[in-house]
Amino acid sequence: MVLATTVSFTLNGFVVDPVGVEVDVARGLPAFQMVGLPDTAVREARERVRAAVDNSGFGFPLSRITASLIPADLRKAGPGLDLAIAFALITASGDLPSSCLDGWALVGGLSLDGTLQPVRGALAIAEAARSRGMRGVILPEENGSEAALMSGIEVRSLGHLSELRALAEGCLPGSVPPAAALPESLEGPDLADLRGQPGLRVALEVAAAGGHGLLMIGPPGVGKSLAARRLPSILPPLSPEEVLEVTKIAGICGVGPSRVGDRPFRAPHHTVSPAGLVGGGVPTRPGEITLAHRGVLFLDELCEFGRATLEALREPLETGEVTISRASGSQTLPASFTLIAASNPCPCGRGPSDPECRCTPVAVERYRSTLSGALADRIDMNVAVSRPDFGAMSGCGGEASSEVRERVSRARRAMEERLGPGRCNADASAPEIEDFHCEDGSLEVLEKASRSGSFNGRTHHRVLKLARTLADLADSETVRPTDIKAALQFRRRDA
Repeated sequence: MVLATTVSFTLNGFVVDPVGVEVDVARGLPAFQMVGLPDTAVREARERVRAAVDNSGFGFPLSRITASLIPADLRKAGPGLDLAIAFALITASGDLPSSCLDGWALVGGLSLDGTLQPVRGALAIAEAARSRGMRGVILPEENGSEAALMSGIEVRSLGHLSELRALAEGCLPGSVPPAAALPESLEGPDLADLRGQPGLRVALEVAAAGGHGLLMIGPPGVGKSLAARRLPSILPPLSPEEVLEVTKIAGICGVGPSRVGDRPFRAPHHTVSPAGLVGGGVPTRPGEITLAHRGVLFLDELCEFGRATLEALREPLETGEVTISRASGSQTLPASFTLIAASNPCPCGRGPSDPECRCTPVAVERYRSTLSGALADRIDMNVAVSRPDFGAMSGCGGEASSEVRERVSRARRAMEERLGPGRCNADASAPEIEDFHCEDGSLEVLEKASRSGSFNGRTHHRVLKLARTLADLADSETVRPTDIKAALQFRRRDA
């Protein structure tokens, strides 16, 4: 009887769990049994491993084989354990030294011909291996550059199972992959395409600088969606720490930005479920708000979304994270995003002020009631978008994204000096808001506004945050009365 062990990792929703793989080759009738709470994909690894080992030039033992996955009470999912099972089987058969990869984790799927298949969550796996003091991790070639972004741990990439033969000569298998290169320039649509909407351009700049939510209300075809899709082009580049955050989330979910280092932009359809938006399922999977972490979540046709779906956004907009609780446990997922929403003024889209609008007051009220007052109160800015005239549409475009991004980046640097790395004015807490320096007369303007309409504690704080962002964009060290007035205009609910 020969026993071999190795280490791998499995994804359970957003959590990366270590898995010990033990393979025992004993005398008896040929059989391949797997224990340790494997799911269907893991159980099917028996056939993948059998064919891959044979087709890679290793001998598959005609004995009684038992593969045990430890801990036994942890659910193991996905094909990522294939490589570890195959390696343990080969060493148990005596084809390779048994202790040649001590301290290394092996993660990867296998094709029948022995080619390694990519897995989800390579960066998260490398981080988990580093946190457990492991020497390194071996992954498929397609995952190598992503895992190499994690410093403090060795990464090797394999293309084929036969490369493990290098261990017989005392060499590490595979190659050292280069870390994924960050983009040197921004790709995508430019803000210069947005014409005839000067007010909307200002609102987009404020939203990008301070991380403030923005609701655009106007008839179809006036540029709401066009504007939203250009917001990422004026956002500042991700910091190295944010690159790791965004890449890890994208890797775990198997989706995300087309290039490492790009800010995510998510635009779910209005038929999305609450679980699809905020996360859920068994095991827990991140939703759209987590996929939009450090980027933009665009909700087009806001009033067409289900009310329950929209209400699920209330807590994440306040805290920047979402906690998914199920009978099996709870997980807290990051969800710090900039919310951009667009809506028509009424079901037909023309608006009650248009002579051609035939929507009844009851229909208009029912249409707008999807957006509750509690959620609307958490959206910092409301902007009415009207149809631009022909001259504005046929004239020259406005400022390019690169020019606006320069001002936004400068304002963000001022916010980080005041609040800390990676934070903007929308993230400021109540004590931090109290430390904002206001010029004489600024608070008097705010106090006067508080007497004239619906004004609560949240409104007070969000107006000050908006005003602080406007001051940062103007390179002002203090919040001026004009900043308060402009912020109050953005907060108007009658847009």
